[in-house]
Amino acid sequence: MTEDVEKRWSDGATFRRAARYAGVVIGAALTVMVVTVVWAAAGETDECTGAQTMVCSTAGRYILAFVPTGILLLGGLGAFVRAYRAWRTGGTWPIWHGTGWALLVFMLIYLGISARVFAST
Repeated sequence: MTEDVEKRWSDGATFRRAARYAGVVIGAALTVMVVTVVWAAAGETDECTGAQTMVCSTAGRYILAFVPTGILLLGGLGAFVRAYRAWRTGGTWPIWHGTGWALLVFMLIYLGISARVFAST
């Protein structure tokens, strides 16, 4: 029989690592989003004058919708892997578990917001 790991949230070092990890993942997703919007605004053509969104090229729309979403998804899955590894070694896994769920929630929110890009096509 195995013993369950105590569900501790008081490990400061693990919390800081998880928070830093989430910050890097969210920062990477936001960086891709901002770079895509700036790239699309700089390459604006005459066909974009009547568009309702700033990103009117098809490639820009797909990048804006799916690349940050993919970054957040992979970040959430990576946090779950870290939670599993911490659980296997008897460490503080609930912090990583919570980080994974938070990143997946951010992914769903961003995907819902970015779906507007395709509504105006």
